[in-house]
Amino acid sequence: MALSIGIVGLPNVGKSTLFNTITKNQVSASNYPFCTIDPNVGVVTVPDERLEKLSAISGSAKLLPTTIEFVDIAGLVKGAHKGEGLGNKFLAHIRECDAICEVVRAFEDDNIIHVDGRIDPKEDRQTINIELIMADLSTVEKAIERKTREAKSGDKDALKHKDLFVKLKENLDGEKAAREFECNEEDEKVIAQLQLITKKPIIYVINDNKGNSLDSSGWDGLVITLNVQLESEIASLPKEDQAEFIKELGLDESGLDKLIKASYELLGLSTFLTTGKIETRAWTVKKGSKAPVAAAAIHSDFEKNFIRVEIVKWQDFVACNGEAVAREKGLLRTEGKEYIVQDGDVCHFLVNK
Repeated sequence: MALSIGIVGLPNVGKSTLFNTITKNQVSASNYPFCTIDPNVGVVTVPDERLEKLSAISGSAKLLPTTIEFVDIAGLVKGAHKGEGLGNKFLAHIRECDAICEVVRAFEDDNIIHVDGRIDPKEDRQTINIELIMADLSTVEKAIERKTREAKSGDKDALKHKDLFVKLKENLDGEKAAREFECNEEDEKVIAQLQLITKKPIIYVINDNKGNSLDSSGWDGLVITLNVQLESEIASLPKEDQAEFIKELGLDESGLDKLIKASYELLGLSTFLTTGKIETRAWTVKKGSKAPVAAAAIHSDFEKNFIRVEIVKWQDFVACNGEAVAREKGLLRTEGKEYIVQDGDVCHFLVNK
């Protein structure tokens, strides 16, 4: 399942540095706006300590974690929705992503110019959000015009959808993102067809180098504070030294790992596991997926040929030192087509050949 998160923000807030650190790809991070013109894409692994434990028991030849795609999108500026800067192109790149990671600058550095000449995280967030909202407003206004024409022919659904879009427009006019618009499940499906940018889930990364406290109450998404430059320095260390340095900082894991895990959660994903001599692997599915859908993550034919699935919780697999003892203790069970796969399930799917 190829899912992507677009990293956005004003110029010179640390976006490209964050992307470089996450993906270990060195793209331009120069001190001027628009240095990243085409989006840079990097695939990163999601940290998962369960894999090594399962692999050690199974004696796996390979270990394959699940992944997320991060896209470094060049800095937006005021007027982007009108095409200012490289706005239209950037907005198109954001629209193609599944979720948004918005980097907000809170760090002070006289050597790195702020595009507006001041450090104000809340104002920066507002600037970006207004640009995204204005882009969505244009989309919704066009949808209202289209549904108005269709309703004139007596199309009742068109009239219903037009009324829904008018309410959504009022929400956007109030400078509220589409994700803040409350509606029922049926209306959600209709709105989803518009592919609105501000409907995408969002995580805010406050880039701060002083440990300042910022009131982010009321922000419409997950909020994580990172010292992006420090995370870059940690990532540049040899692997064997990183853990020791993180421990010296009094942390359990790097802020970067927290961000990657949080991004995975933001996308509403769940991980099931398979393990054996050949490989131990993490597989990605949407939360709430039934067993046949999860099976399709391994091979598309597995969904239609699904018979049943044998499941043991990863903790039980480890505690029993493998499947055999887990089976003896009754900790391995068989489930059918209606079973909803849970995060951490170690699965063995049985399918028709």
